[in-house]
Amino acid sequence: MVAFSAITDSVISLFIIILVGFYGGRKKIITSELNNGLTDILIQIALPFMIISSFVFTYDDTIKDNVLKTFYYSFAAYLIIALISYLLLIPIKHDKKTILHFGNVFVNTGYVGFPILYSIYGSEGVIYGSIFNMFFVIFLWTYGIMLYSGKFDKKDLKNEMKKVLFNPSIIAVIIGLSIMIFDLTINNAILSGVRNIGNISGPLSMLIIGVILSNVKIKNHLKDWTIYYGIVVKLIIIPIIIYFISISFIETSKAINSVIIMTGMPAAAMTSIFAESYNKEKEYAAIIVSSTTLISLITVPILLKFLI
Repeated sequence: MVAFSAITDSVISLFIIILVGFYGGRKKIITSELNNGLTDILIQIALPFMIISSFVFTYDDTIKDNVLKTFYYSFAAYLIIALISYLLLIPIKHDKKTILHFGNVFVNTGYVGFPILYSIYGSEGVIYGSIFNMFFVIFLWTYGIMLYSGKFDKKDLKNEMKKVLFNPSIIAVIIGLSIMIFDLTINNAILSGVRNIGNISGPLSMLIIGVILSNVKIKNHLKDWTIYYGIVVKLIIIPIIIYFISISFIETSKAINSVIIMTGMPAAAMTSIFAESYNKEKEYAAIIVSSTTLISLITVPILLKFLI
């Protein structure tokens, strides 16, 4: 009960930062251009530093074993989510189906997932989340592009793989794994700088979400049943199925719990960004990202209650 209370307090504190971002967006203190810049800072700088700092940790054999297990837990989770989502979204047609399926498969690891994992399991949780996020990046630039474009051009395969390999989060995971495997010692001054930069990830991500929420005209979509159905599938049905599959076949650990928590996160902001790029239901995508983010403030603590 105490642990659940601590998580609730953490989520409420994140929600307060979202409200500040919402205010900043409405008052045009944080413009769309500025918010795009903040997003770049988060993804290209803050999150990679947070990932690297999370690997500077005292490891025992259990943690090292869990890191290895998290690789195939994460891979299996993505395959299961994609299959479940495809089956449950059969009633929905055309571009809205694409948006919802993308949002189901690609969850908000960075904006919400990492801060919550850190609040529960500390650096160890972020390590497992980083492995999950590595698969996010790999599938995003392959399967994700296929969903929006309707095809995957083999000529562009080389370029897309470069994007994956040179993605800052992937590089951060590789650096972190090297630190863990070779038991490298990091200078205290350098480590302090890395951690301080990484620590802005949580507050910065919540500000960005608040700004996104401030720019959405929700009233225009209140009668669209597919939004409500999509939210239920994303935040309730999929995490429940993943949870019951895990407890049926896998022994409980921080590693598997971290993966389950990640699957319960809201739709990734890339859902809206790709919709903008491919000109497919742009406002609908923004509603899905915003609404799942907002409602996850209720569903995630409930999910956590079953895991911790």
